[in-house]
Amino acid sequence: MSRVETAGTGAALRMPRSPGLLRNEIGTTFRRWRTLALLGVLAAVPVLIGVAVRIETGGESGGPGASGGAAFVSQVTNNGLFLVFTSLAATLPVFLPLAVGVIAGDCVAGEASAGTLRYLLVAPAGRTKLLLVKYATTVAFCLVGTLVVAASALVAGVLLFPVGEVTLLSGTTVPFGEGLLRALAVAGVVACSLVGFAAIGLFVSTLTNSGIAAMAATVGLLIMVQILDAIPQLHAIQPYLFPHYWLSFADVLRDPVYWDQLQKNLGLQALYAAVFGSAAWARFTARDVTS
Repeated sequence: MSRVETAGTGAALRMPRSPGLLRNEIGTTFRRWRTLALLGVLAAVPVLIGVAVRIETGGESGGPGASGGAAFVSQVTNNGLFLVFTSLAATLPVFLPLAVGVIAGDCVAGEASAGTLRYLLVAPAGRTKLLLVKYATTVAFCLVGTLVVAASALVAGVLLFPVGEVTLLSGTTVPFGEGLLRALAVAGVVACSLVGFAAIGLFVSTLTNSGIAAMAATVGLLIMVQILDAIPQLHAIQPYLFPHYWLSFADVLRDPVYWDQLQKNLGLQALYAAVFGSAAWARFTARDVTS
């Protein structure tokens, strides 16, 4: 075999085929120690919350709450399923988006920093498909991270507290099975709430060749927007900030479900995904890749 043929064979072995690009990218991402560490931290948060509530209350049932996160905490001792809602409410503003920011910020810039981006672009998929694969992988992490929190909270809740019929925030009591379905729906809403921020991280990742810089910029932007969303004087712009409706998932736990805030949240996330996804595509397809 000639040297040219040998080089061609080696390149073929290194380059993932187009149909398997997404599978290869997801597998690579979820095998990294950094990703596993992030998922480990997310899994630990519900356990810590459950243990703290157990120690604080001594396992005694609390009274009913009014709404939102306070209602979730007060109901945990009555029903361990509420630890799922409490944990998602605690992780969504900080822990989950921070983890997503790390994955999204590193998805393109990390490849450039490692010198592997230009080799990926040799594959027949091209820049557009590669970018879509990177974004799909980040969205997959949003879903997996959310499910890890929910599953860890469910296990801890069942072990630490009684379970049974679920009293919704509107006062309606539903069977435990329906409560589980609502918990799954809540997890789905939380995962969808992160897709807009994931697109922002993807765009930032196309602006630099430094994975660390992209991750820091993405996380810094998250903190800045969270601060803006907490300032009362800025109420006029807050409905347009991506985290403004994040906690609207609580409306899934009402009977009937309140759709207004949920629709605004999902619509806003779709808008951010479209705008920043398009910006990332425009930047990446015109970028001179040298590493």
